[in-house]
Amino acid sequence: MGYTSLEIEILDTKILLNFSGELSLYTITKLQKQIDTLSPLDVKQLNINLNNTTFLDTAAAIFIHNLQSKYVTHGIDVTILTDNEETKATLELVKDQRSILDAPLLQEENSFLYAFGNLTCNYYTGLLAFFEFLGNLFATKLHYLKSPKNIRFKEIAFEINESGIKAIPIIALTSFLIGLVLAYQSSVQLKIYGANIFLVDMIGISILRELAPLITAIIIAGRSGSSFTAQIGAMKITEELDAMRTMGFDPYIFLVLPRIIALMIVMPILIFIADMMGVLGGMVVANIDLQISPTLFMERFLAVVDIKHFYIGILKGPFFAFLIASIGIYRGLRVKDDTQSIGLNTTKSVVEAIFAVIVCDALFSIAFTNLGI
Repeated sequence: MGYTSLEIEILDTKILLNFSGELSLYTITKLQKQIDTLSPLDVKQLNINLNNTTFLDTAAAIFIHNLQSKYVTHGIDVTILTDNEETKATLELVKDQRSILDAPLLQEENSFLYAFGNLTCNYYTGLLAFFEFLGNLFATKLHYLKSPKNIRFKEIAFEINESGIKAIPIIALTSFLIGLVLAYQSSVQLKIYGANIFLVDMIGISILRELAPLITAIIIAGRSGSSFTAQIGAMKITEELDAMRTMGFDPYIFLVLPRIIALMIVMPILIFIADMMGVLGGMVVANIDLQISPTLFMERFLAVVDIKHFYIGILKGPFFAFLIASIGIYRGLRVKDDTQSIGLNTTKSVVEAIFAVIVCDALFSIAFTNLGI
């Protein structure tokens, strides 16, 4: 570290700062203590003499710039005296950079077009990141399924229990209540026209074909999809994912695929349970409100409700499960290094999964209608 010094001369309303030697990151702290003893009160002019300095780095240039700005804000005229071209260039460089950093944002950034473009760009980059995730997922899945020894049956069984078996009570209760409410609201209209028996047709087709798969998927998205996001996100924050990669374990094989496969296996089972409970709820209302006995209800059900409606509902299960699990895990991998990000991505995973399920269900409806199924 070179020699440096500062001489301060005060003449009435004028202050002269004479710097000598090397001005660098290592010397400005000592100089700052001397300058802090000065008071800008009753001062009208400040001269900073750098003619005796032998070296000036960018840290010292920032120090001089901040000193100049401090006195200028108090209405004091500040003059920097130097004949050294390198010193002038360094001071000018710092001044230009600080003016760029301190410049206010352009007015256009607050306009509608800027906000719309920024939002579009964010959605576009997010979509590309999701496609990248799907590409890695399918590439890993092909390698994963090459040999049965690669399949982690223990993890899959654990996730089936956590994501599916433990969700049976809430799905059964919700489906029963949906069937109950649907039948009760429909019975009011059907009684007017004396078409009580057609309640069985409506309950059977709507529950098996649409409502049971959709309600099950929405519940699983809120329950298991959010759980996947929170679990993966917490592991990312605690750097467990990085530790797995360091030890040679692929997170896609150990964390991602078992969850997706487990949910794809268990979703048709949950839809089947939702079918039974939804029809049971409709049967209860039909017996109490429309005096349709369970025997007559089942006879009519078997006669008018084709088995294809049941198969269509079950077929939707693996597709819904893949969307829910993929979005939940993807959002978990997008978590940043703070707890607020977990909450934000968990919310996004539930909303996006439900939206994706509804869009997928609409596509199925269009396809099956055009195929006459």
